[in-house]
Amino acid sequence: MKFALQINEGPYQHQSSDSAYQFAKAALEKGHEIFRVFFYHDGVNNSTRLTTPPQDDRHIVNRWAELAEQYSLDLVVCVAAAQRRGIVDEGEASRNGKDATNIHPKFRISGLGQLVEAAIQADRLVVFGD
Repeated sequence: MKFALQINEGPYQHQSSDSAYQFAKAALEKGHEIFRVFFYHDGVNNSTRLTTPPQDDRHIVNRWAELAEQYSLDLVVCVAAAQRRGIVDEGEASRNGKDATNIHPKFRISGLGQLVEAAIQADRLVVFGD
C-alpha cells in the first residue's frame, strides 16, 4: 500500500507527530511505501533544525530526518504555514529579507499542490492532528 501522511501538529505539544512517526516507521518496515509526508499548520514546527530537546528526551525532528534518510522520504513543509511560524529555507529567507535559515536540510518547503499530488498518488492519505 502507498501512503501519504499529513501532520498538523507540532512536536512536544501534541502526540500527532509521534504517532505519525511510529505509523510511518511501522508501515515502511512492513514493506509499504510512503509517497510523501506533508507538514501543515503547526506541524511545520517539526522541521526546524534549531530544536534541542533535553538529552533524555526524544528528538522528533532528528527522528523524521533519520527516517527520511533511511527510506528516501519526501518531507514537505507548507510554505504559507512555515512563513507564519518563522520556518525558512534559503529561498524564503532571501525573498523575505531574513538573515538566517532554520529548516532542517532533510525537509523542503513547498505549496499545497504537493499535498494534493500526494493525496492523488497515494492509496490512502492519513491525517494526524486537528
